[in-house]
Amino acid sequence: MAPAPPSSTPSAPVRRSTYVEAVALYEQGLERLQQHDFSGAADRLEAVLKQFPEEKELHERVKLYLNICHKQASAVQAAPQTIEERLYASTLAINGGRYDEAISHLRLVRDEDPDNDHALYMLAVAHAQRGELAEAVAHVERAIAMNPENRSLARTDPDLDPLRDDESFRLAREAPSLPRADRRRPAVRPRSAR
Repeated sequence: MAPAPPSSTPSAPVRRSTYVEAVALYEQGLERLQQHDFSGAADRLEAVLKQFPEEKELHERVKLYLNICHKQASAVQAAPQTIEERLYASTLAINGGRYDEAISHLRLVRDEDPDNDHALYMLAVAHAQRGELAEAVAHVERAIAMNPENRSLARTDPDLDPLRDDESFRLAREAPSLPRADRRRPAVRPRSAR
């Protein structure tokens, strides 16, 4: 019997035994990346590079996603430094349901600028959403006292719905407005005192 002629169809590339393990670790990294766990994703992707140096075709994709992880992780780690940055970070945290994070930023704003009615109002929202009604009412009362415009906002803000049945909150919303003093304007002394 004559040997069979060589087939004209190309054979599948031979995979190393480590290929399946490397791809599994790579996929774990991508899952973490999709979950915004940039540190966990980077750990798994770096492990692919270290544990499977022979998987060169996978390394290019790993390096691309590692760059994304590093950029995202550094952006997350950059803590807000100014009042405006903290207020913005607080807004993002509240919108994302991360009330502890928001309160942490807002307390720093309040410590630096105790008369910041925006921070006080946002503290009321964060505490209301956490079910901490007494704290929320205290902050909204102070925010309204600092800026009466907050009263009309508090009347319709769905974020303050947990406070709707609270008598103190009702009184704060319904109290008459006092004219707002511009706290940034220096006090003017009478001419006789000059």
